[in-house]
Amino acid sequence: MHMEKLVGRQREVSKLKAYANSDKSEFVAIYGRRRVGKTYLVRECFAGQFAFQVTGLNNGSMRDQLAEFHAALQLYSPKEMAIRPFDSWLEAFRQLTRVLESQTSMGKKVVFLDELPWMDTPKSRFLMGLEHFWNSWASARRDILLIVCGSAASWMIKNLLNNKGGLHNRVTGRIKLEPFSLAETEEFLRYKQSALDRYQIIQLYM
Repeated sequence: MHMEKLVGRQREVSKLKAYANSDKSEFVAIYGRRRVGKTYLVRECFAGQFAFQVTGLNNGSMRDQLAEFHAALQLYSPKEMAIRPFDSWLEAFRQLTRVLESQTSMGKKVVFLDELPWMDTPKSRFLMGLEHFWNSWASARRDILLIVCGSAASWMIKNLLNNKGGLHNRVTGRIKLEPFSLAETEEFLRYKQSALDRYQIIQLYM
């Protein structure tokens, strides 16, 4: 596990490390306001170790989201594996399963779906595809670490954490990433060798 110094995020890093080292597949939801560092946290913890990673497109159509997912699959699949274009999320996640099964790894295969709410476009049945991927395949294994992020906290809470359907109680870990406290802000600025004094840091934080 790649471990650069993540100032002020030691608790979250410890959680992610525990999920990565557990003896079962994990489904981890990370949520919090925009620009709070969710994506940075995951990328720094698992730099160069993703089995698959894709980011949802803001205001993208279902076709746009599927095209981006397809492009990411091609990037992470073996050269000899043909990834056919698809027009449904069920097939998209089936192809993801193929790609992951083709990979060899000593530890967990880290699957990172960033800005998950953006992928769930109207009438796309995205959640059905995600649900089927987890319930029918990933959860039965011991080597999958599925990390999903989203800035739309209400969507994450309603559709994942409080899901009443097929994803009910499926999330095995949750991290609500809060903005830095004053102490963490000071620690970060000291780490960056800032010349600001305590009073200036307080003014900046306020």
